[in-house]
Amino acid sequence: MSAEPTTAAPSPAGPVEPDASPGQAPPTDTTPDLLDRAVQALGGVHRAGQHEMARAVADALEAREHLLVQAGTGTGKSLGYLVPALRHAVLAEERVVVSTATLALQRQVVTRDLPLVAQAVAPRLPRTPEVALLKGWHNYLCRQKVAGGYPADDPGTLFDAVGMGEGPGAAEHPAPPGGASGAGELGAQVLRLREWEQETTTGDRDDLVPGVPDKAWRQVSVTSMECLGPKCPLVDSCFPEQARARARQADVVVTNHAMLGIAAGGSPGVLPEHEVLVVDEAHELTDRVTAQATAELSAATIEHAARLARRHGGIPTTDLDSAGQALATVMAELPEGRFREGLPAGATAAVAAVRDAARSLLSALKPESGTQASPTADGGLKMATSTMLALFEIAERMTGDAAQQGHDVLWCARGDSGWGRSGASRLHAAPLAVAGLVRSHLFTGRTVVMTSATLALGGTFAPLARSVGLDTELQRTSGDPRPRRPDHDPDSPRPWRGIDVGSPFDYPRRGILYVARHLPAPGREPTTQAQLDEIEALLRAGGGGALGLFSSRRAAQAAAEAMRERLDLTVLCQGDDQLPTLVRRFAEEDSTCLFGTLSLWQGVDVPGQSCRLVMIDRIPFPRPDDPVRSARSEAVEAAGGNGFMTVAASHAALLLAQGAGRLIRTDADRGVVAVLDPRLATARYGQFLTRTMPPFWQTTDRTVALAALGRLAPGGVQEGAGGTP
Repeated sequence: MSAEPTTAAPSPAGPVEPDASPGQAPPTDTTPDLLDRAVQALGGVHRAGQHEMARAVADALEAREHLLVQAGTGTGKSLGYLVPALRHAVLAEERVVVSTATLALQRQVVTRDLPLVAQAVAPRLPRTPEVALLKGWHNYLCRQKVAGGYPADDPGTLFDAVGMGEGPGAAEHPAPPGGASGAGELGAQVLRLREWEQETTTGDRDDLVPGVPDKAWRQVSVTSMECLGPKCPLVDSCFPEQARARARQADVVVTNHAMLGIAAGGSPGVLPEHEVLVVDEAHELTDRVTAQATAELSAATIEHAARLARRHGGIPTTDLDSAGQALATVMAELPEGRFREGLPAGATAAVAAVRDAARSLLSALKPESGTQASPTADGGLKMATSTMLALFEIAERMTGDAAQQGHDVLWCARGDSGWGRSGASRLHAAPLAVAGLVRSHLFTGRTVVMTSATLALGGTFAPLARSVGLDTELQRTSGDPRPRRPDHDPDSPRPWRGIDVGSPFDYPRRGILYVARHLPAPGREPTTQAQLDEIEALLRAGGGGALGLFSSRRAAQAAAEAMRERLDLTVLCQGDDQLPTLVRRFAEEDSTCLFGTLSLWQGVDVPGQSCRLVMIDRIPFPRPDDPVRSARSEAVEAAGGNGFMTVAASHAALLLAQGAGRLIRTDADRGVVAVLDPRLATARYGQFLTRTMPPFWQTTDRTVALAALGRLAPGGVQEGAGGTP
C-alpha cells in the first residue's frame, strides 16, 4: 500500500531522532507512547482527554467497532485520531480515509497536522506512513481545457442563468479584493491561471494564492462527468488522475464531507478502497449528505442543457424546448413550499415530458462508431452529454418511485430567502432520510470513527447514531466486555459505543451562560425594541468585543444598524466584506463587534479578549417552512415519536452548542454567552438544549451578566468571568 515516503514538514520542536540502527527494524510503540512523541514534536502538553480519545480510537480499530467521540474544544482531537489511525494503517495494512467538514479544515490537516504527526511517529513504526490528499474533480485544473480541448463557456452559463452567482467554492478561495468583475478582469484572471498551469505540480485550486472567482476557475476546470477519461490526450499528466493514483497508494487519505456525500449517493468509486473511515466535525455529515443528494430542476437548467446539445452536438432540441416552456408555465402557477402528496398531476406530466425529451437527446448525442472528432469537439460533446444526463436523471427522479412513495421530499421554491434563491421557480427533491445511504455506502464493511465537539445532543449519542443508521440495540457501554475482533462477514452490522472525553477548559469558572428571561419571546419580526435595548446594554457594559449570532440576515443587519446609531463602536456585519476579512478585523481590535448568521455559528476561532461576549438572538429552530426538516418531523410523528424533539430541538441544540463554543477557545479565555430568548429558561425543552451546550455557570440575573462584562471590558478589573461560584 505504500509508495515513496511522503516528505513531512519540519517539526517545530526539531527532528525526532531515529530509534533503530540502519538495517534494524524499529520498535513499535503503543498508541499512548506514539501520541506522547507527536505532542512533544509539536511542542504541546499532555492532555488527559486526548489520551483517552486516542486509546478509544485504537481499541475501536482493533475490535472493528464503530466509535462516536465527543471531544470538547481544546482536547486536540486531530492528534487524538491521527496517531492511532497512522499506527493502524501501517501495522494492519488497512487504508484509512479521514474526512473533514470543509476544504479549509482539510488543508489544515494535510499541510500542518498530518505531516508533523507522521514525521514524529515514523521512527517507531516499521515504515514511514504515506499520506495523500483527495478532493472533488473540479478542484483541480484541467490541462486539456487549458490547452483548448474544450469550447469556451457560454456567456450565460448555468450558474448565471439560475442566479447562483459565485458557487460554494468562492468562500473557500477568496479572490483579491477590489478587482473588477468585467470581461477584462475575467480575461486577466484566466491568463494568470494559464501561467500558473505551467508552474503548479498539483493543479490544486488551494495552491493558488490569491485565489480567483468561481467564474474564472470554471474556465480551466471540469467536473468528473465532463472529463474525457482515458480518451483524453493529456490523461498521463492529468492532475485529478494523479491525485487519485496517489490516494490508491497511500496509508491515510484526507478528503472532505462533500466527497463522502457523493460516495453515500451511490458513487463509492470517488474514494479509494479503505477499511477505516474517520469523520471529523461529524455533526455536519448528515446535512452534507442531504445537500449532495438534493436535486434542482428549473427552466434555466433545461435551457442550458438544450443550448449545449445544439451547440456541441449539432442536433435540434425542439421537444426539450417545448417541454421546458411547458414546465415553466406550470411552475409559475405552483404554490411555493412542500408537496406533501408528491408533485401535482400537471407538474408530474410536465417533468415527465422533460425526462422523455432528455432521454431521446441522450441517444442522439452518442457519437457514431468509427467517427473521429477534434479534441475540442470531443470536449464539447462530453459537456453536452454530461449536462443532458444530469437533467434526465433529475427529471426521472422527480417522477420516479421514491418521489411517489414519499421517500423523496419535493418542493417548489422561488424568491431570494429561505430555501429559495433569486430567480424564477424551481423544483427540488431531497431524501427524506439519509441514514440508509450513510449506513450502506459509508459504514458497511468498514470501521467508522466519528468525532466532534458536539455529538451528544441532550446528553445522549442516540440522536446522532440514529441519523447515520447505527442500531441502538448494538450500542456498547464502557462497562460491557470488549467484543472479539470479528473475522466473519465483514459486512454485518457492527457494535458501536459513544464516549465524551470532555474538555480541558474549566467552563463554570471561565464563562457565564446568561439567559435574558425578562425579555418577551421572539416573534415574527427580525428584532424587537426590547432585544435592541438588551444588546445595547450588553455592549456598553463590555465595551464591545461581541460576536452576535443571529437567526436571519435581516435580524443581523437591523441590530448592526441600530448599534451603529446608538454606540461609538465599530460594528461589522456579515455581507460588508468577505467573511475572512471581517473575522480578521474583529480579532484585531478589542472593541470591534461582528454580527452575522449561520456561517458565524461554526468555525469562527477568535481566542482572547477580542471575543468576550457571544450573543444569540433566539433559539435557532429550523424554519417551520423548511421542507426537508418539516417532512422529517412529520415522519417521526407518524412512527409514534416526538417529531419536535427529534428534528427541531436536536437541530437547535447542535447550533446552540456550536455557537456558544465560540466563546472559550483557549484556557485563558473568559466571557459571557447571552441568549436573548427566554424560552431557554422557561420552556420544557430548555434543559435538553442547555445540556448540549458547554457547562457554563448559568444565570438569568441581568445585573450579574452586566457586572461580569464590566470587569472584562478593557481597563476592567479581571478577577474572573464574574458571578461564577
